[in-house]
Amino acid sequence: MKFCCAILLFFVCPNLLQGQQNVVWNSQSRHSGESMPVGALDVGLNVWAEKNDVFVYMARGGSFDENNTLLKSGRLRITLSPNPFDGGEFRQELHAERGYILLRGRKGKLDVSLKIWADAAEPQFYAELNASHKVTVRAAYESWRFRDQETRGRENNQNSYKWAPQAPVFTFADSTGFYNNGVEFYHQNRAETVFDVAVRQQGLDSLKKQIYNPLAWRISGGRMQGTNMIPDGTHTGTYMNTPFKSWALHSRKPLRSVLLAIVLPEPAQGARSAWLQAMRQQTKAALANAGESALRSAAWWRSYWDRSFIRVQGGDTLAQQAAKNYTLFRFMLGSTARGTWPVKFNGGLFTTDPVTSDPAQRFTPDFRNWGGGTHTAQNQRLVYWPLLKSGDTDLMQAQFEFYRRLLPAAELRSQVYWGHAGASFTEQLENFGLPNPAEYGWKRPPGYDKGMEHNAWLEYQWDTALEFCKMILDQHRYTAADIDRYLPLVRSCLVFFKEHYVYLAKQRGSKIYDSNGQLVLYPGSAAETYKMAYNPISTVAALRVVATSLAHLNLLGPEERAQWVDFLNILPPLSFREISGHTVLAPAVTWARINNTESPQLYPVFPWGLFGVGKPGLDTAISTYRLDPDVQRFRSHVGWKQDAIFAARLGLTDEAARLTFLKLKDSGRRFPAFWGPGFDWVPDHNWGGSGMIALQEMLLQCEDDKLRLFPAWPADQDVHFKLHAPGKTVVEAKLEKGKMTMLKVFPESRRKDVINMLAQQTK
Repeated sequence: MKFCCAILLFFVCPNLLQGQQNVVWNSQSRHSGESMPVGALDVGLNVWAEKNDVFVYMARGGSFDENNTLLKSGRLRITLSPNPFDGGEFRQELHAERGYILLRGRKGKLDVSLKIWADAAEPQFYAELNASHKVTVRAAYESWRFRDQETRGRENNQNSYKWAPQAPVFTFADSTGFYNNGVEFYHQNRAETVFDVAVRQQGLDSLKKQIYNPLAWRISGGRMQGTNMIPDGTHTGTYMNTPFKSWALHSRKPLRSVLLAIVLPEPAQGARSAWLQAMRQQTKAALANAGESALRSAAWWRSYWDRSFIRVQGGDTLAQQAAKNYTLFRFMLGSTARGTWPVKFNGGLFTTDPVTSDPAQRFTPDFRNWGGGTHTAQNQRLVYWPLLKSGDTDLMQAQFEFYRRLLPAAELRSQVYWGHAGASFTEQLENFGLPNPAEYGWKRPPGYDKGMEHNAWLEYQWDTALEFCKMILDQHRYTAADIDRYLPLVRSCLVFFKEHYVYLAKQRGSKIYDSNGQLVLYPGSAAETYKMAYNPISTVAALRVVATSLAHLNLLGPEERAQWVDFLNILPPLSFREISGHTVLAPAVTWARINNTESPQLYPVFPWGLFGVGKPGLDTAISTYRLDPDVQRFRSHVGWKQDAIFAARLGLTDEAARLTFLKLKDSGRRFPAFWGPGFDWVPDHNWGGSGMIALQEMLLQCEDDKLRLFPAWPADQDVHFKLHAPGKTVVEAKLEKGKMTMLKVFPESRRKDVINMLAQQTK
């Protein structure tokens, strides 16, 4: 175990973060809510020291139980004897530039370091101890799922039953025990899950075999084993408000170095024996190759940070915090977004005991608000949009695959319920492609459309899936990636709107188009806010932009491109109205009620880019931002609110800086990028994602062929950034004392497209 020091000296990373974003604590934490994140692939770890022990919460993407709770993988507790943390010096540091956490303890002559990192290539992590004198190491795996437990009331918000279970809901016990000097723990679902409940509820039982089922017999978990460690029995206890049982290992004798490996294999469906055998082989390899793991993981992080960055030096403290926390949140995404399943907006893989976020939620560490296998599209999109400019498009694939896997179910819904083509993706979408059963509604009026959610917030809201279609098309624009596998998804999402609104028109009368020969998008929904809307502007803008992108896509033949031009000709126009003598964007032609606090009248600005700096109609969009009473009333920097993005896209420098720096300021929790709960949960990933987007848009806008630098950046704030743009383009620029002192553009041919916007800012 003598490779650690060599690694620390080798990977200095002089051109990357240079340690500027490291987080250092010189005292232990009070509880799990004061933890640090680290991870790789889709293994997420929360690390903290408390009462002289070191703790790690473990999470693995895809660990869904029968109820579609995204289960934590368990908790690790490491105890040392003699213990340097007990009355000695303490230091815990996140080395974000190299992807590990280092804890140091010094008491008298005893000096101990504990390095924790996740492997960048395999789903496993390590805890490596090196000490100046021999110590005894005890590592306990702790589980609160050692018995069946009923989840009651608000606790069901962690699963797909939410507030409306139709029978008692149980989280069933895991299987945990010792095997060959290691601890094995796993949860295998039963055949009957919430999938079957939702299929039956929604009248699709006879077609069940045609619907993707990720839950039946799903197995997830892992194995813990250490060098020179043997079983130390089982124990019981309580952490915070939750009882647990532990299975411990301890070192055979006092040692100066110990390596602990925990493997968390890909969750799978099928034979348990094969999964366990593969896990045991993975553990053996992990223990043998720890040095290689540390090297390749540090190398991966070095390449990750070289893709892009935003650094602010001097000047406004909030601006410095914004750049630092942008980087820390990007670290959290890099730690967990390279798996099979998308990173969840409501905490990702870094949730902890819920009482640390809300004292009223006295539930187990498995809890999060708004579900584990349920995906809310309006929230998920904000996690993924910033990955284009940061150059992290490889992190987007899990989200794209999520929709591609569910395309057959979405098309089946349209065929069964309405007899037409196209993909019907609902806003609250289960990981098997159907609406969340609670949101779908159990108390439905007789004869109510079975394809509809009986829900005041979600009815007629199908258009958010188009944002992921645009991300797919933009990934091609940015990187020339092969997106052939996703084009059926994009086509089907567009086709749905034509087919469905023709279908609805035929139910109402003899004409399928309005007097201009265009679709009537009624009833519709402008986000979750303007309900029973006629031609909602967010839907119209989405259809126009995605169809236009297809019509210009060089991957398609001329005949299909012409079909999308024809599609554009039947779309209605955007809606406008007048406020205080100024023309502004309207949420829709008309609407019946307001149900939420979004501002979809500005969605043509973001995400759809129809209005903005350097584009026609900028004054109209600015008037909407400044004069629309709902936009003013709903304005905030909290959670998923995207006013900071609107302000940046419109070149409103002072307003963009105010809202973005507020959004990305220190969270108020011990780890500065653990925002929330906001409207969702801690750490709020759509809070961080929307902040990333806003900061990027302040520095670089590239919706057309131009590369607009500093379109909403304060001229008196020094900044150095490197971001990505369409056409495999990378832009690096430095602003010092109001002047651009450095500009690098790759390829060099794109330099002609650069426009320095500092002199053109709208105050």
